[in-house]
Amino acid sequence: MVWLRTKVRHADTADAAVLGFTGPRARSRHLALSLDGGPARLSTQLPSALAAHLGKALAGAQDNGPAVAHGGELYTGLETNLVVEVLAGSGRHGVLTIVRAR
Repeated sequence: MVWLRTKVRHADTADAAVLGFTGPRARSRHLALSLDGGPARLSTQLPSALAAHLGKALAGAQDNGPAVAHGGELYTGLETNLVVEVLAGSGRHGVLTIVRAR
């Protein structure tokens, strides 16, 4: 008899408010996000197609200048009502992977 072992990683989807970005606005590298009003955390690196799509959504947002995310990383703050759906991993690092814009 052969037993197969499967490692299952758990991730829930959640809505996160966009607080800012790193890199150029038109093709951001990461977004600064807040889950349930918590501190700003940076997302994983954005795929180029998603970065371009989100760049258009962030084009008209008011710039609030530099800010610091959880962990001391700098980002450009924005005043926007944009919300994104993220996979919030429950692992040791708890990374935020953006699925889509709402």
